[in-house]
Amino acid sequence: MASNGAARVFSLVATIVRVVCSVIAAVIVIHAVFVLFEANPANGLVSFTAGWRDTFGWFTKDLFTPSDPKIAEAINDGLAALIWVVVGSLLSKLIVRLTPSSKANA
Repeated sequence: MASNGAARVFSLVATIVRVVCSVIAAVIVIHAVFVLFEANPANGLVSFTAGWRDTFGWFTKDLFTPSDPKIAEAINDGLAALIWVVVGSLLSKLIVRLTPSSKANA
């Protein structure tokens, strides 16, 4: 019984990790769309997504520098979002694998 409860907790944690990473990726993608369509940077929603991009996507900022700055930002944002989704998925799978196995009572 205790192992069953532990399995549920591990499953819940894995789901939370996957959802949080996906939300971060989605906000970064939204920022990329705002940049591509030249949204007003003074707008609250645009600045909110830019803040998330700066906080969670800093590792790809200025990674690629094509001549068009909008394309550069979109590529770098897309890569950051992809990394967040992949890392979230891998961490989630690792957490599920670490789940203690239940011992069947014979």
